[in-house]
Amino acid sequence: MGSKSQLFHYDEVAKHNHKKDCWIIISGKVYDVTPFLEDHPGGDEVLLLAVEKDATDDFNDVGHSDSAREQMEKFYVGKVDTSTIPAQPNYKLPAQAAAQSEQSSGLLVKLLQFLLPLLIMGAAFALQYYNKK
Repeated sequence: MGSKSQLFHYDEVAKHNHKKDCWIIISGKVYDVTPFLEDHPGGDEVLLLAVEKDATDDFNDVGHSDSAREQMEKFYVGKVDTSTIPAQPNYKLPAQAAAQSEQSSGLLVKLLQFLLPLLIMGAAFALQYYNKK
């Protein structure tokens, strides 16, 4: 980690959100990953999608190696005031929409369970009828 340990407001970090100036927040720490964009194994798009938010969950979900975590330290620029980070929206389908989706797929399955055996039986009888002629 560098000797500097500056405290940033979230809004200040969020301004660095493009290819020529890319900062991300992971575990309350701010990293300037601009020089690493082209070298990132997952591509620069992955890092650019992590700007303007707390990317801790995104980072941990990937399962980075210990060497990747060590490499991060050279991009460290300071800490973020975590009280200034806005809450991440929780995207969930409304209960009614989810239930309706399950109902329609359940109806389709039941219909197929009924019609498919009938179609198979009909095809078998048709083959038997045409083979006798």
